[in-house]
Amino acid sequence: MLLMTGDQVREAFPVAEAHRVVAEVMRRFSAGDVVQPVRTVLGSGRDASLFAAMPCHVAGESDAGYGLKAVLHAPGNSARGLPTHVGMVVVFDPETAQPLAMINGAAVTALRTAAASAVATEALAAPGAGDLALIGAGTQARSHLLALRDIRPPRRVRLWNRGRPRAEEFVAWARAKAGLDVEVADTPADALRGADLVCTTVDTVEPVVTAADLADGVHINAVGSSVPGKRELDAAAVASCSVFVDSREGALRESSEIASPVEEGLVPEDRPLPELGEVLLGKHPGRTSPAERTLYKSLGMAAQDVASGFAVVRAARRLGIGTEVDFAC
Repeated sequence: MLLMTGDQVREAFPVAEAHRVVAEVMRRFSAGDVVQPVRTVLGSGRDASLFAAMPCHVAGESDAGYGLKAVLHAPGNSARGLPTHVGMVVVFDPETAQPLAMINGAAVTALRTAAASAVATEALAAPGAGDLALIGAGTQARSHLLALRDIRPPRRVRLWNRGRPRAEEFVAWARAKAGLDVEVADTPADALRGADLVCTTVDTVEPVVTAADLADGVHINAVGSSVPGKRELDAAAVASCSVFVDSREGALRESSEIASPVEEGLVPEDRPLPELGEVLLGKHPGRTSPAERTLYKSLGMAAQDVASGFAVVRAARRLGIGTEVDFAC
């Protein structure tokens, strides 16, 4: 079995490859080539931590087979300068069923989540979009800036974060690692004003984005609040958008952002929720007008993790990285 650290994952799985793998697995999911139950989420009730287990099987000629992700969401890690999502991705040999690899889950999560947002941006954003607003300054904000830079080089980047020091750290990192200048905004509304691309990456119960903050024609990738009870956008903001999801079943069962406009009577219960994979397959047109607001609500899927895991292993073998251990029965 191959063991892979976060740095080794990032070496083996560059942004462009993550984009390709995630786009392909989203197509397979919406085509019915993925078996994936809604994830099991467990909370102790003693703190805000959550543990999730996500098994699946991905069919296909490559990056396919059985696997799972186990992840522990630890909100307190943000103050420690550590990833808030800690876990592992495990994939199994399609022929022998032996464990093939155990892979750093935080690195895979950051890369595949940002890749999915980049795929959504490519499919749904207006052709000339390039005024980017980032809400949050953590790991996901960084991975999103790198992923979007490669497909939609931004004309302007604004950032809002609850803590100013971390926002300033992000500015220095973006200049050094991404070659981009980032402006720090005092409020979410200041960051969002006139933006035509938005990535929200904060774990929050109280929404920080309102409908009045959003420009006509904007595309939003909402990735930070991925469990019931958490929302980055308020109900009116979501209701003002054409909403696209990774998994319709998962979104209906787990997303408070999807549920709240229905509960507040702003949209009908049977509102269409096309999957991003359906857009990629040509089953849904995606954006239909320049002024339309589009929202990609990302909850993340085991299929993204597992396909990414197989791709990471394939690249690691080629590069000769990772640590082999004997895990045979």
